[in-house]
Amino acid sequence: MSQSDSDQKDTEKSSATKDKKPRHLYLVDGSGYIFRAFHALPPMTRSDGTPVNAVYGFTNMILKLLADAEGAEAVAVIFDKGRRSFRNDIYEDYKAHRPDPPEELVPQFELIREATRAFNLPCIELEGYEADDIIATYAKIGKQAGMEVVIVSSDKDLMQLVEDGVWMLDPIKQKPIRRDEVEEKFGVPPDKVTEVQALAGDSTDNIPGVPGIGVKTAAELINTYGDLETLLSHVEEIKQPKRRERLSENAEMARISRQLVQLKADVPINERIEDFTVKLPEAETLVGFLEANDFKSLVARVRERFGFDGESEAAENPTTAPADYALVQDLDALHAWIAEAREQGALAVDTETDSLDAVAAALVGLSLAIHPGKACYVPLAHTAAGGADGGLDFEGDGEAPKQIPAKQALDALKPLLEDPGILKIGQNIKYDRAVFARHGIDLAPIDDTMLLSYVLEGGLHGHGMDELAQLFLGHETIKFKDVAGSGKNQVSFDRVPLDKALDYAAEDADVTLRLHRVLKPRLVEEHMVSVYETLERPLSPVLADMERVGIKVDREILRRMSNDFAQRLSDMEEEIYKLAGRSFTINSPKQLGEILFDEMGLEGGKKGKSGAYSTGADVLEALAAQGHELPRKILDYRQISKLKSTYTDALQTQINDETGRVHTSFMQAVASTGRLSSTDPNLQNIPIRTEEGRKIRQAFVAEEGCKLLSVDYSQIELRLAAHIADEPALKEAFEAGHDIHAMTAARVFDVPLEGMDPMVRRQAKAINFGIIYGISPYGLAQNLGIPQSDAKAYIEAYFERHPKIREYMKDTKEHCRARGYVSTLFGRKIHVPGIKDKNPAARNFAERAAINAPIQGTAADVIKRAMIRLPGALADAGLSARMLLQVHDELLFEVPEKEVEETTAVVRDIMEGAAAPSVNLSVALVAEAGVGDSWAEAH
Repeated sequence: MSQSDSDQKDTEKSSATKDKKPRHLYLVDGSGYIFRAFHALPPMTRSDGTPVNAVYGFTNMILKLLADAEGAEAVAVIFDKGRRSFRNDIYEDYKAHRPDPPEELVPQFELIREATRAFNLPCIELEGYEADDIIATYAKIGKQAGMEVVIVSSDKDLMQLVEDGVWMLDPIKQKPIRRDEVEEKFGVPPDKVTEVQALAGDSTDNIPGVPGIGVKTAAELINTYGDLETLLSHVEEIKQPKRRERLSENAEMARISRQLVQLKADVPINERIEDFTVKLPEAETLVGFLEANDFKSLVARVRERFGFDGESEAAENPTTAPADYALVQDLDALHAWIAEAREQGALAVDTETDSLDAVAAALVGLSLAIHPGKACYVPLAHTAAGGADGGLDFEGDGEAPKQIPAKQALDALKPLLEDPGILKIGQNIKYDRAVFARHGIDLAPIDDTMLLSYVLEGGLHGHGMDELAQLFLGHETIKFKDVAGSGKNQVSFDRVPLDKALDYAAEDADVTLRLHRVLKPRLVEEHMVSVYETLERPLSPVLADMERVGIKVDREILRRMSNDFAQRLSDMEEEIYKLAGRSFTINSPKQLGEILFDEMGLEGGKKGKSGAYSTGADVLEALAAQGHELPRKILDYRQISKLKSTYTDALQTQINDETGRVHTSFMQAVASTGRLSSTDPNLQNIPIRTEEGRKIRQAFVAEEGCKLLSVDYSQIELRLAAHIADEPALKEAFEAGHDIHAMTAARVFDVPLEGMDPMVRRQAKAINFGIIYGISPYGLAQNLGIPQSDAKAYIEAYFERHPKIREYMKDTKEHCRARGYVSTLFGRKIHVPGIKDKNPAARNFAERAAINAPIQGTAADVIKRAMIRLPGALADAGLSARMLLQVHDELLFEVPEKEVEETTAVVRDIMEGAAAPSVNLSVALVAEAGVGDSWAEAH
């Protein structure tokens, strides 16, 4: 869109609205934005040394607001004019103890006002009045004019303004604050907030209130007496002597406090609401401001957002741009690409290596994309140049092709890849970040298209690039086998000819950039910004660091265990042959079925489509429960065999020769509920319910001078179920610290707690956990080995005692059927596509998944929040513990022996408070810690 087109559009918009007042008014608490932006971002300076991190954050927030609030016809940004206001005339010490703003923030105040004007937004401030008073005045005027007023702030002082037609929007959480949210915070409706604040005071603003009275007590008093003056006139009725005395002695101070907190809604304003009508920014002004402050990444976003400078159709429609790929083989060409990437402020990046193991992979080359369709490949370690005919000349031409020496190329790229003002976009960028880290490059800041897709459509499909390209771009990507061959003829990427490598590698970066253009805007449209920005994106570098660190594994312990398992398997084989009456291939389901059901004549044999009997674990367990010894021995044999092959044998081969540690990969975008998974090797599936399985963890050990610290959430999903369902009986049991399973047994089976049979408690435990997984009477009967009628009766008894749980399950299924997804407490959407399946079995499975997903998903979100906060918390405490593993509800750390106690306290504190402040749980989270020389000892 040209500037003249923009002006014409602006004129048309102004004409259309000239004679009518806007219907929606957004009042932005600009001063609140400033401090949030400043504290949220690391230090940043522009080329002349001026600090600009708050300016950058503020500009980002305004850009986001304008995208989120596209329906707003009127927007104004309001600031504090100075530190003194009329309140200092009432109470001289008002805000007196507040420190001066940080030195590096002071020069940014005027720049932020300049940013506001650059967006063509009104910049409102008035001497002697605070921003809150101006907001209160415009909110009143807007309400009287019949407008819907949205106050963009989370400041508690503004909550007194909430009423019908006036509400607040938390700019970080992107959550509305209406009457219910205000009552939840203050315990009173919005029109009584000032009464509560007058009693409770506010240490932040040096508002005295009444000493010893907090918000909760103040709310109780106001709910009883109605307002401050009525309370003070009945102070002699207060039963508590100290409270009565404090109210009497501080009555006048409470009245003064009320004057201080009451917002003034009749400020002598100069600008009219009609002047706040949204106008398109002027390209020259806004882009000039961003460029002057070195905000190159924002320039690209602003150009795209407002259509400045005739953005090409390719940028507006990333699916249609033609591909134009270049091979970069000298430094001059590379510098040209780097310069253009800087100009754009964002680029897609992808690495090509000779292995999927990021810790060991050698960097073969890398690709960059700066526009949809425009990408390059920079080869660094190829041995095959390729021929003019484009054939797969895997052996190369006898000489390495022309390439930039790897160190020179990476030295040139490092400033770009580490520049905090330039966004790096990747597909599963955690892998690329790990590869670059091994070359001394800290890739940041990052966006990940895999995670964008996962946040937007978790549960609907996979999130690999090939699938996403097909889904969102209608594009069939080049497959690795097309350039590297397949099977025994497949070669590593360093031997792929450059002409083939170019198309494959550059396409990876190009497709990634195109996907980013399609997916990123949807975060705002679908209200998923918070999940992406506060959970998935910041977790990615944390996981990359954990993978890089790995965990030490004692090869000798594994070797001894493998030998022991081998001997036991040999002994078990002999026993199995004796029980069967002959030798056979134990791992052959066909031969085993014939022995069990044909030769031994056991009942329950069922043949599948292949004609062979089913001999799965469920079949063998049922036979073993009937007292048959051979099926039990087969189950034991299978367990030991799996432990040996999957763990004690395989783990020895997966110990990194350089580090002596095993480096798993954490998968963020697999489980629809948000849970992490682990692969190569999978360290989340090591059995812990059997003695033999637990022994495997003995091989995971601490470095010399260190201990392993395991911190595990105690019954987190049951606690979250109690909160989400708002079930009083469960909440009370947790609050009282009771044994939840024993309490359930007492309630459901009507048995006393004292002297309870452990078997009864075990049954209650199965019910507790089964219920939150939507278990059926058949499933519970199978778990407990009881008749289905008994299982049904148990479930009914549970629901009678816990009616809110039944209500939650019913409401959740209905919600999911209506929308196709359920949500966690943090806003993660978990899609359940089978919820309307015509097949009853498939539909029932989906319903059970829907019931459990908000609980398991919230638990996953909680531990992710803890993981994101822990590295900073440990560093702030001067501790050097390293986070090694996450196994569902458990975190494992390697800690210097002298720091164990302090580290345990920090970790437990972070984990137990991980839900706050976004979610205020009504059931406390509890984290339990264990310490040892091995994982087995620590657990």
